[in-house]
Amino acid sequence: MRRLLATALLAPLLVPACTDAPPRDAAAQNPGARANATTPQDLPPAIIGQGGALEGTDVHYVGGDTLTTGYLAVPAGDGPFPALVIIHEWNGLQNRVRQLADDFAAEGYVTLAADLFQGRTGSNPQENMALVREARANPQAMIANLDAAVAHLKARPDVTGRVGAMGWCFGGGVALSFGLDGVNHEATAIFYGRLVDDPEVLATMDHEVYGTFAALDNGPSPESVAAFEAALRSAGIEHDLHIYDDVNHGFWLRVDADPEVRTAPAADAWQRLKAYLDRTLR
Repeated sequence: MRRLLATALLAPLLVPACTDAPPRDAAAQNPGARANATTPQDLPPAIIGQGGALEGTDVHYVGGDTLTTGYLAVPAGDGPFPALVIIHEWNGLQNRVRQLADDFAAEGYVTLAADLFQGRTGSNPQENMALVREARANPQAMIANLDAAVAHLKARPDVTGRVGAMGWCFGGGVALSFGLDGVNHEATAIFYGRLVDDPEVLATMDHEVYGTFAALDNGPSPESVAAFEAALRSAGIEHDLHIYDDVNHGFWLRVDADPEVRTAPAADAWQRLKAYLDRTLR
């Protein structure tokens, strides 16, 4: 594996200020998907605490592994559609990420929320860190897991073949690792994940990178983001990175925790993300 895996996956993890979503109610699942995308004035319902009943299905996408359980959300209509793999935070595949998969499906993306913890979730920082350390101890398995997610999507007749990956916090760092070490895909979006500042490592990226970060964060800090951007520029990698003032770690996925402060930067980050996915995947 490239040096990135040692840098982005095996380095000590700063404890992020991410909180758990409500426990999943499996009985709330129902088939079908919303057909309405957000307007320019709207945010995805999941990130403002208004995600509804789950509309997707559980899926075992890693061959021979019945513990790893992802969540698949499919747009209404026949397609074909571009696709996304989304990667959870340090507490595992929680309801809010599943609801966000439904929101991306409403935007027209077949979306697979990956499971890097074999169906397990954490309920406190100690449990979360134990799961993260276990996953990071085998970075090749994490990349293989996401390779399998991409293969699962590309095998679907309703997918165009263009796939992007994105993640938050722990998942943001994994998304960057996957952008460099995984099978071919066309987009990498990072929300306050662990970064790399070595241009030689980043030079292996073959597509534009999106990143949203917070000025009041120390994991990564604004200084780390600046070093990441300088390395991307040195490596000749196109990028759309932005550090938002007055917000801290986890602001985008949980706007409802402080809507007065978080709504405006989250809305700008969402419009940037939609434009990025349009130009890389559609």
